[in-house]
Parts: sequence; structure tokens; C-alpha cells
Amino acid sequence: MATVALSPKFQVVIPKDIRRSLNLVSGQRMEVQLNGDKVEFIPEKTVASLRGRWPGMDTCVVRDADRV
Repeated sequence: MATVALSPKFQVVIPKDIRRSLNLVSGQRMEVQLNGDKVEFIPEKTVASLRGRWPGMDTCVVRDADRV
């Protein structure tokens, strides 16, 4: 288990081995949740990572002629 320190600006550095295992990149957005007395950082999923999640789903969108 790794430990980190909270900086004077309330920043936390995620250890390198954890960043690599989760494929985290600089600037990546995270959801922060308070779970009892714990703080959880959950990486947001990109739209590209959701590609192919629902195979067979009809993605055709019918548009009105005046909206094209």
C-alpha cells in the first residue's frame, strides 16, 4: 500500500505504479466521492472507451428534412 502527502495547495500525487496500472494521463478528469471517512478518485471514461460496448444497437438517427 502506498501513502501520499497532501500538499499546501491540497493536491495529491498518485504513485507511478498506480498511474501505470490504470493508464492515467496528465489532465485526465476524475470523479471524487466521499465514502464514509474515505475519499475515492474515479477516472472518468472517455466516449472513445465506450465504443463497441453495445453491439447490435441501432445508431441510425432519422432527421427531419429541414434539419439536415
